[in-house]
Amino acid sequence: MTSTATTVPTDVITTPNFIKFTALFLLSLSLLFFTHNLFSSSTATTSITLSIPLQSSPHVSSPSPPLSAVPAVVRTGIVDETGAMTWQFEVGEFVGSLEELDDLIGVNENENDDFKEENAKEKKGVVTKYAVCEERMRNYVPCYDNDKEKPERHCPVKGLDCLVPAPAAYKSPVTWPKSLVEVWFSNVPDESVQQNGITVREDKFIFPGSETRFPNGADEYLNRISEMVPEISFGNHTRVALDVDCGVASFGAYLMQRNVTTLSIAPKDIHENGIQFALERGVPAMVAVFSTRRLLYPSQAFDLIHCSRCRINWTRDDGILLLEANRMLRAGGYFVWAPEPEYKDGEIWKEMEDLTTRICWELVKKEGNISIWRKPLNNSCYVNRGTGAQPTICDSNDDPDNVWYVDLRACITWLPENGYGANLTTWPARLHHPPDRLWSIKMDADISRKEIFRAESKYWNDIIDSYVRAFRWKEMNLRNVMDMRAGFGGFAAALHDLQVDCWVMNVVPVSGFNTLPVIYDRGLVGVMHDWCEPFDTYPRTYDLLHAAGLFSVEQKRCNISTIMLEMDRMLRLGGRVYIRDSISVMDELQEIAKAMGWVPALHDTGEGPHASWKILICEKRM
Repeated sequence: MTSTATTVPTDVITTPNFIKFTALFLLSLSLLFFTHNLFSSSTATTSITLSIPLQSSPHVSSPSPPLSAVPAVVRTGIVDETGAMTWQFEVGEFVGSLEELDDLIGVNENENDDFKEENAKEKKGVVTKYAVCEERMRNYVPCYDNDKEKPERHCPVKGLDCLVPAPAAYKSPVTWPKSLVEVWFSNVPDESVQQNGITVREDKFIFPGSETRFPNGADEYLNRISEMVPEISFGNHTRVALDVDCGVASFGAYLMQRNVTTLSIAPKDIHENGIQFALERGVPAMVAVFSTRRLLYPSQAFDLIHCSRCRINWTRDDGILLLEANRMLRAGGYFVWAPEPEYKDGEIWKEMEDLTTRICWELVKKEGNISIWRKPLNNSCYVNRGTGAQPTICDSNDDPDNVWYVDLRACITWLPENGYGANLTTWPARLHHPPDRLWSIKMDADISRKEIFRAESKYWNDIIDSYVRAFRWKEMNLRNVMDMRAGFGGFAAALHDLQVDCWVMNVVPVSGFNTLPVIYDRGLVGVMHDWCEPFDTYPRTYDLLHAAGLFSVEQKRCNISTIMLEMDRMLRLGGRVYIRDSISVMDELQEIAKAMGWVPALHDTGEGPHASWKILICEKRM
């Protein structure tokens, strides 16, 4: 007798759609169960992500905020199978080919058809090929090429809609460490030959290290500072430095040999182009101006701030510029000033001596034209100055880490009473030691912050290890690298641990948590930025741009093509882009990449072909 019961074909049960639906249903039940137990203090609308916070949370989107505003905080955390916070987890092997990018075009072209069909409805149309900008824009720095009287950042209303051209004779940059002493003449503007201390030999600029600022060489100058104040201890106590009005960045270049990362800054100057030289040499640098706004770095960022023959009037306007340096200088940090020799005993020196005394800096040593001050470790000197002392202490509601388009203030930044920022371990231990300032970050996680910090480091170490092996990163001659959504700096820390000889500009977008203080406490460098605007650098200055979870967040605030065109401006010819993001943005990103002339290839993550994230690798060919 034949049964009349309905049977379900096994091929239906094993279809990808049925499997995904079942997995999604079980995951939803798990999330409902964990939510009440883990985050009972959160609101009913709070979401939980099981992915790595800050860098890898494609499942959680924050509501669309106004331009440059910080969106509502989303819930973060790593949860194990018992529902407890943990950082003991494994990251799967990266699934990638060992072939060159030429052979990777078309990989996964026919995979993930269900996802492609689902997201095709939201596709924004075919992108036409971008034109090349006029030749005069080959060294275009958007926010500084303007008619304003002040050399300050003033960004154009409309972003780039063309590709910034390279010089006709552009060559692949000289690789590090050879680039420390020579760069191609054809890669930087002809007017740069006006720089003091630079010679031209055939088709290259040569940097002897003995420029006007350091007549006996940068190394001798650094030795002199070390002898004056041994406690500075380059590469141990002093790990992160700022060089103001840096010339061609020889100070920072030679400090790198002493395990010090120096960020060199200067205004855009068509007669010198020191920042362009610094980046061509492979030294951390960006365009920045001391004028009326805060620089884009947090409080207590730098262990040492240096100014040799810089064109900064530190005492003007009630000392507002030196007070900005004081905000950025770490408690107990050093300020090294080597003005023009004629200033060492004149009226300018007297004004500097008076101002530094009133802000409680201790003159540790003065020798020749070099003076070295030390910032106090706590607020005791400030409170003992007496009634009516000037400059005043900043208001208690002033956030010293709020820097995006914030005006300078002629006041003394109050140091944290708990010593946060001052009590750091020495390098290299500080790279992986969770700093106290983790607790000052405005984010939702409370008890689990150290676990999140360690988890991010472990996550990126595993990921970058797979990149190094699968894509031969150590053979790519990487030097200037940017992480466009840096989180706690785990990507940069992983590159250091895996001995990839490069430096990383860690960018913290204004649309997320301000983790920049933690990045500096780790001994790394970075900057606050809004990706709806151009970045403060010259064209062709980075070998590798890394963006994890950036586009799925920023597409709510600005056009994806605007960010991609800015990436093309910053990227050197022959440079690479690694975008790790939601599959929902990948089709559009690939079309824009092709329209810009990049060679894109889409890859699976270690989670497999049906994961909601993919990796887009692009090459900007010569």
